[in-house]
Amino acid sequence: MSDPRSLVETPHIRPATPADAEVIRDFNLGLARETESLELDPEIVLRGVTALLKDSSKGRYFVAEIDGQVVGQLMHTFEWSDWRDGMFWWLQSVFVHPDFRSRGVFTALYRHLESLAREDGGVCGLRLYMEHANHKARSAYLRLGLSPAGYEVVGSPDWRPRQTPANTPGVPKK
Repeated sequence: MSDPRSLVETPHIRPATPADAEVIRDFNLGLARETESLELDPEIVLRGVTALLKDSSKGRYFVAEIDGQVVGQLMHTFEWSDWRDGMFWWLQSVFVHPDFRSRGVFTALYRHLESLAREDGGVCGLRLYMEHANHKARSAYLRLGLSPAGYEVVGSPDWRPRQTPANTPGVPKK
C-alpha cells in the first residue's frame, strides 16, 4: 500500500470490475477476521465475489482508489419494501484498508452510493447492519447521518455445511 500520510486527494470511487475480485476477496477475508474472528475459505469468498460482479441483480461493489490502488470497498444489495413501494439499498462488505482509515475513504464511498440512491428515484433509503460491539463503525455511521432504525436483525443458523468444491451451491448432488 502507498504511504497513507501522502493522502491529499479525494479517493476516486468507481464500480468494481472482475479485475478487482481478488482484492475484494482479500478485503472480505480481513473484514470477517476483524469483525467476527472468522477465517473464511478464500476460494468460496472469491466465488461469491465473482458471482456478484457477474450479476448486478445480486448487488454491486464500489471501490475507492488512491493513486490507482484499491484502498476501500462497499457492496450494496436490494430489499423491496411493499410498504413504501420502493427499494432499500443495504450496505454490506464495508472495508477500508487499515492504513487508510480515518482519512475519508468510507465517507467518499458512502456519499457516492447515497448520491446514486437519491438520483435513482426508486430507492427509499439506505440501510446496513453491523456487529453490536463495533463502536468505531457505529460512530462513523452516526457522523454520516445514519441512525438506528428500530429493528434488530435475527436469522437462522447457516444451513449449509462448510463449503468445499464438492458441495458448492447450485451443483446437483449425486
